[in-house]
Amino acid sequence: ARIKEGQVKNLTLILKADVNGSIEAIRDSLNKLSNKEVKIDIIHSGTGAITESDVSLAAVSDAIIIGFNVRPSSKVQTMANDENVDIRYYNIIYNVIKDIKDSIVGLMSSTFVERATGRAEVREVFHVPKIGTIAGSYVTDGKIERGRQIRIIRDGIVCFEGKNASLRRFKDDVKEVAAGFECGIGIENFNDIKLGDIIEFYFMEEIKPEFE
Repeated sequence: ARIKEGQVKNLTLILKADVNGSIEAIRDSLNKLSNKEVKIDIIHSGTGAITESDVSLAAVSDAIIIGFNVRPSSKVQTMANDENVDIRYYNIIYNVIKDIKDSIVGLMSSTFVERATGRAEVREVFHVPKIGTIAGSYVTDGKIERGRQIRIIRDGIVCFEGKNASLRRFKDDVKEVAAGFECGIGIENFNDIKLGDIIEFYFMEEIKPEFE
């Protein structure tokens, strides 16, 4: 939440391991994971047990401590719990890389893609007291589903975007209506429905990022 829109996000790490060889191998692998949206920043690394100074540094830096074949004392673990410092323990380098990849994906922005479900043509307009205007419609293609986002297209121009409020066939509320069937469509906060309007139903699908 503290990262401004458009800025590169940082995943800040402290790396502690049993030997220098492990540190070098993990650091090299992690540095390769940085991308244009998320940067990995290893602010400290060293051999030996996880110490109070590691926890203090992690607390002020919002860092995750990676412990490879090392552990903290019970006193240091208690301190980490009190400071809400995340310490992750590993003994296989592959697992370190996999977890950090997952963390990076969690920081990357999702994208949203519009998925159209169907269209209906307004053929009658009904004014219902206390409810509003209902579009007597014929589903021309796909299927329309109750509660979806909608847009009203009039003479090829979008004149309103909003949400479907109700969907009925005869006197029954229904969840969806397929092409070739008639129905009554209610629209939230919109009563200026005209004969010949096209009501397009759609939803926004979240596409979660994948790590390359």
